[in-house]
Amino acid sequence: MAATIDDHIGQKQHSWLSWLTGRQTFWVMLAVIVACVFLSFATDSFATSNNLFNVTRNFTFVGIIALGMTVVIISGGIDLSVGSVLCLCSMVLAVTMHAGFSIYVGIGASIGTALLIGLVNGVLIAYVGMPPFVVTLGMLSIARSLAMVTSNNTVVFEFGPDHAKLLALGGGAFFFGIANPVLYMLALALITGFVLRWTRFGRHVYAIGGNEHAAVLTGVPVRQIKVAVYMISSLSAGIAGIVETGWLGAVTTNLGTGMELQVIAAAVIGGANLAGGVGTAFGALVGAALIEIIRNSLGLLGINAFWQGAFIGSFIIIAVLFDRIKNLRQRE
Repeated sequence: MAATIDDHIGQKQHSWLSWLTGRQTFWVMLAVIVACVFLSFATDSFATSNNLFNVTRNFTFVGIIALGMTVVIISGGIDLSVGSVLCLCSMVLAVTMHAGFSIYVGIGASIGTALLIGLVNGVLIAYVGMPPFVVTLGMLSIARSLAMVTSNNTVVFEFGPDHAKLLALGGGAFFFGIANPVLYMLALALITGFVLRWTRFGRHVYAIGGNEHAAVLTGVPVRQIKVAVYMISSLSAGIAGIVETGWLGAVTTNLGTGMELQVIAAAVIGGANLAGGVGTAFGALVGAALIEIIRNSLGLLGINAFWQGAFIGSFIIIAVLFDRIKNLRQRE
């Protein structure tokens, strides 16, 4: 009997270890830890409180949007418009507050803009049947153009009577010295993780990404769910835009340019499968953290910053290759 119990415990431990090492997020998290340890010894400035504060704060904007992007990718879609949506929502907030309205009106207008863009994307994709790539690529250009029109292509750095409130919202650190954007990101990650793991909506998102035809046959409201995921993606970009506006203290029409690549990279590196059906909120944050550590380390090690794109692109390829190898092993 003792031998049987020991064998059973051993099998459970082996199964748990196999499950853990088979998760892409585990290896990315391990890479983050190894990189942090290496940089702490290789440089004198990485492990300083100021640098760690900047690293954690900087990756939060990509991390927040990557949460929404992960939901979209799990459903089998893609959203290329998030960088431009961030810019437009930031500009709507800035222009509204500059006109003398309160921060609450500005945030409401910004969130409303994000949800409207997500609704348009979702309807065109789910009900009209247009490819996500085409719709969101078009919205990338439209949103950026609207941001220029809204501000007359000028920099907005005065936010009316609630100027100080906005700067405190994005640039403050009210809780144990932790930057406010980090707290927002963690709260959103918990909400996203809970929704994906424990709600019917989350199960439907995974079902659509795994096999949309089967999801339709089982009664999943596919079209409504698709609209919802694109609204979530735009909402995450809008929230990131609001927070980043408070952090920067100014908004330009170049804000968020090229950010969609970093966001998609964070989601994919963190374990989201571009074919759909796979992904986690925690993975999105880990992927965003790795990208920021790469960016930060290049400067500290004296490496040309132009190499950043090469490193990020390589990690995307490695992540997809890892998933491909895992699928081949499962088939065998």
